Amino acid sequence: MSNRSGLLPPDGRAVVITGASSGLGESCALNLARVGFHVFAGVRRAEDGERLRRAATGRLTPVTLDVTDEGSVGEAVREIGAHTGEDGLWGLVNNAGIAVTAPLECVGTELLRRQLDTNVVGQLAVIRGFLPLLRAGGGRIVNVTSGLGNVAIPYLGAYAAAQFAKEALSDALRRELAPQGITVCVVQPGAIMTPIWDKMSTEAGRTIEGAAAPLQELYRDTFLRFVETNEQQARGSRKTPDDVARTVFRALVARRPRTRYGVGADATGGRLLARLLPDRAVDRVFGSVVRPSR
Repeated sequence: MSNRSGLLPPDGRAVVITGASSGLGESCALNLARVGFHVFAGVRRAEDGERLRRAATGRLTPVTLDVTDEGSVGEAVREIGAHTGEDGLWGLVNNAGIAVTAPLECVGTELLRRQLDTNVVGQLAVIRGFLPLLRAGGGRIVNVTSGLGNVAIPYLGAYAAAQFAKEALSDALRRELAPQGITVCVVQPGAIMTPIWDKMSTEAGRTIEGAAAPLQELYRDTFLRFVETNEQQARGSRKTPDDVARTVFRALVARRPRTRYGVGADATGGRLLARLLPDRAVDRVFGSVVRPSR
């Protein structure tokens, strides 16, 4: 890869990816291994790691990593550090996450804690753990968030809260770590069809069925309509997990990476919507989502 291109060659550099067992994380892990990185793919189950290893066409080492378990994070740091030695890490891609879909009145305390623990608290635990290896390798952090880190929409408020928080962490980390030579950037995918949508639909049904009867009556029709419409939009998206993988690759090899990369018109459009329109105008855009059918 020519230096004149403004891109750095992978050259077997070590990269960690969390949430690599399926969806966007799996595509990123396989793509980065194929183009020449040594990928340490964080998975929660050993069988997922072995499947990834068999599918990889480059250097891919599965690592058991549960971002919500600090003991698991610490063990992964020690294991990867033993592999990389003094070379340290070139990249940390924080992709692991879940998406809680429900009217906020129906989101119980434990469910909200799970959303924030996985997408925010666990992400920072992973970053803290790997920062010494990133310093040693002159590396960079890529945080995968969502277009919902720009604008909060009805019935995805818990997920948007987590993504807004991850965006804030990314901004603060970028400024705190700049003097140490560690860059931090964000990749914001829009609606892209991955297994997470099936999980969202299943969990959405459970959540509304588990709500008190008055809440079911208030929200059921508009919420279930939203879930169906949202999934249809994802299925109709022209963007794929491979598009996200290529964007993550650019963030890892650019000599001067951008602070944010949008993937999909809905992700970039949401950022513009939030910046250019007053709040009341944005409220009107989403009015049809919560308005009962007549």
